[in-house]
Amino acid sequence: MKKKIFSLTFVVFFLDQLLKHLIASKFVLHEVFYAIPNFFYITYVKNTGGAWSVFSSIPYGLVIINVLFLGLFIWYIDKKEKFNFTEVLYFGLILGGVLGNLMDRIFLNGVIDYIGIQVFSYHYPIFNFADIAIVVGMALIIIEILRGEIYENRSRKK
Repeated sequence: MKKKIFSLTFVVFFLDQLLKHLIASKFVLHEVFYAIPNFFYITYVKNTGGAWSVFSSIPYGLVIINVLFLGLFIWYIDKKEKFNFTEVLYFGLILGGVLGNLMDRIFLNGVIDYIGIQVFSYHYPIFNFADIAIVVGMALIIIEILRGEIYENRSRKK
């Protein structure tokens, strides 16, 4: 199962880097293309911070945090014996996403973001495929935790 986690990590990382390369080669910085008018657009921005550009004043701090996070996850995966399907998914998605954004931070001095959502006049912060993978992976972890707590609570009532 560890091989499946690292295979999924590689697939997510590869797709993320491919999409970022395509965006950077086809778009001019800050150019906008509306795929769905007034709702969904593709653009090319470089984010030197984290989510919502937080910590943009300390970009190398984010590199250190990402490296520590990757090390902790890899250590945990190495120590753990068995994985269920959901664990394979969330570890692979999160590791691939973090690795993809980390590579951008190290080699490009910022993360390439390109997916935009607009609802009425509100523009949601621009994001990328790696961000989606991280959020989906974290959502799976939360669901797994909640399901575990629900099952524990049910068994205690009996």
